[in-house]
Amino acid sequence: MGLIKAGVGALGGTLADQWKEFFYCDSMTNDVLMTKGVKRVGNRSSNTKGSDNIISNGSGIAVADGQCMIIVEQGKVVEVCAEPGEFTFDSSTEPSIFAGSLGSSILETFKTIGKRFTYGGDTGKDQRVYYVNTKEIMGNKFGTATPIMFKVVMSKIGMDLDTKIRCSGTYSFKITDPITFYTRIASNVSTEYTKSEIDSQLKAEIIDALQPAFGELSALELRPSDIPARKNELKKALNTALAYEWTERRGISVESIAISNISIPEDDEEKIQRMQTAATYSNAGMAAGMLAEAQGTAMNTAAGNAAGAMNGFIGMGMAGNMGGMNAANLFTVAQQQQQQMAQQQMAQQPAPTAPAQQGWKCSCGATATGKFCTECGSPKPQAAEGWTCSCGAVNQGKFCQNCGSPKPAGAPLYKCDKCGWTPEDPHNPPKFCPECGDVFDDNDKV
Repeated sequence: MGLIKAGVGALGGTLADQWKEFFYCDSMTNDVLMTKGVKRVGNRSSNTKGSDNIISNGSGIAVADGQCMIIVEQGKVVEVCAEPGEFTFDSSTEPSIFAGSLGSSILETFKTIGKRFTYGGDTGKDQRVYYVNTKEIMGNKFGTATPIMFKVVMSKIGMDLDTKIRCSGTYSFKITDPITFYTRIASNVSTEYTKSEIDSQLKAEIIDALQPAFGELSALELRPSDIPARKNELKKALNTALAYEWTERRGISVESIAISNISIPEDDEEKIQRMQTAATYSNAGMAAGMLAEAQGTAMNTAAGNAAGAMNGFIGMGMAGNMGGMNAANLFTVAQQQQQQMAQQQMAQQPAPTAPAQQGWKCSCGATATGKFCTECGSPKPQAAEGWTCSCGAVNQGKFCQNCGSPKPAGAPLYKCDKCGWTPEDPHNPPKFCPECGDVFDDNDKV
């Protein structure tokens, strides 16, 4: 048996007029996860008293968006279709799968089922059509009845604090493997399988999965207040923690999660703030600014002292002497720290390397890099400048490349006519070509 797209069967002309029943499913609400297909008998059918659990050859089956149709025979899945459209049931063909948006995962699951079980004949069969809701099931609320441990880590300031988190929010899930969902959870329901039958179990498991998920967020050095803004990381961590219980055993995955409220004990929150403040003031510049602000406030308070401004300023000076530190000293320390950091950065920068000297080839055949040849002592020849034509163009050939005028006499240029080697000074070539040994003569003039 198998499914054939209705359009293909109609073109063939063999099945279009044989439809005896038509199976369909109305729109499923957010609370219905799976429902049994409804048989609607067509006007051309005489099978008005047929069994609801028998699918006649040539029957039509409709699949809508957000649905996956499963045909079950003798309690075993034999056909799967998650592609929207209208299909014809043909008992003469092999089992078929239209995976639709579910992709290759449903194909792999179907392979594990093996060959279908055949009973023989039309009597004694039990064939059912089920529709699985593959839309995103949203609006599932959760909350932590007991707090969850969370480690607040800030390696820059050496913080490693264990606290307890209470949170609540909503999540959504999706049935990504309808075959696994049917075989493990909802198999052979009489009418429909609703979310209420599994809702409490899913909530308990997602709260249980928050502990390892929060552990992954803690490793990212996130504070509890950062968690609501990191939805993607939390979703990924939850799917990792629920991979076996949800994905493998039930064919369900978490689609999204939103944390609406998150809190930690007030004592821990104050402790975190104090440690962050202390870490901030470990910077001399920040500490100096804080002290300068405090001194300004103290001066305003001293000026309004009821015992007289003088007494107020005397008390402020005594407090400053006992403290042993003032803003000016802190600003000096901050400046020194900045200078040290700048020196360290400069020291880490690689030292500039001297540009490599380009070598030149002497007439004796040796290669030198200085102004004189290390073999024969000959000076480095000057770079050829060519000859200047009356039109103003500088050339090195026999004719001007701009106006075509011939090169004036007395300015010969040389180039080896055997190998093409050009001397550093084309006006003063060596006696012999260093590349091929040919004698430089009039034949080498260019």
